[in-house]
Amino acid sequence: MSRPTKPRKVEDLPVYTHFKPAGIPFARLEEIDLLIEELEAMRLKDLEELSQEECAQKMGISRQTFQLIIDVARKKVTRALIQGLAIRIEGGNYTLNLCQYECLACGEIYTGPYEQLLHQCPSCGSYQARCRMQEDFCRETCMKSKNK
Repeated sequence: MSRPTKPRKVEDLPVYTHFKPAGIPFARLEEIDLLIEELEAMRLKDLEELSQEECAQKMGISRQTFQLIIDVARKKVTRALIQGLAIRIEGGNYTLNLCQYECLACGEIYTGPYEQLLHQCPSCGSYQARCRMQEDFCRETCMKSKNK
């Protein structure tokens, strides 16, 4: 039995989610779906010019998994450019690394990165916070971060 795929860490969602060749209506174009984590892999490697190991670490995956993701992404983009296809960026198996926290001192609810060990409440300045997310991934990751 294979183990479940863990979500890939992504810094931000793309602002633009559709690209197409100029002068051709969308209705006449075939689309290729580029997953959010595939775009993130290309962003880290090609724009930030990080090493494969650094990219994999930022995404929370192995180097081999990173290589598989970026190979698929580059093939999709190249095919779209050569064959004049539209690209739609959506879906995938990713996380933005954000948790929703509740301040135990004042009750304020706010969002912050789960990697951060101490979260200061933006309202009262207290460091007494707990993660409010219900997903297993978030709970497991929050607990691992806090237990290190």
